[in-house]
Amino acid sequence: ALKINLMKIIHQKSGTVLGSNVKAATSFWRRLRGYMFYTSPPSAFDGLYFPNSNIVHNSFVRFSLDVIFISKSNMVVKVLRGFRPWRFSRMFLKAAHAIEFPAGTVPEAVMPGDQIILEN
Repeated sequence: ALKINLMKIIHQKSGTVLGSNVKAATSFWRRLRGYMFYTSPPSAFDGLYFPNSNIVHNSFVRFSLDVIFISKSNMVVKVLRGFRPWRFSRMFLKAAHAIEFPAGTVPEAVMPGDQIILEN
């Protein structure tokens, strides 16, 4: 069976759980696929965590995303809300990782400088 690494993502300041079922995209194929080819956000997981990623694309994704870029210390560098299909983000040099959620799920309270907690 395929080992699926699920994580919980928490906004430290508000205590809001941004995702309790976030899949870590650690393999080549998981990173490549991301949300591609899903017709709507899948129910199997509620977000995707891309380690070592400071740029994302939304090619072949059929819905908009909210993307949080975080530093090595899990501090929010940038939040892209409503990132539409067929777009490429710019590269955020201070970012080390990216977390993608379906659009509309990242609260306005999540802002650059905030801390994100990652739990396995």
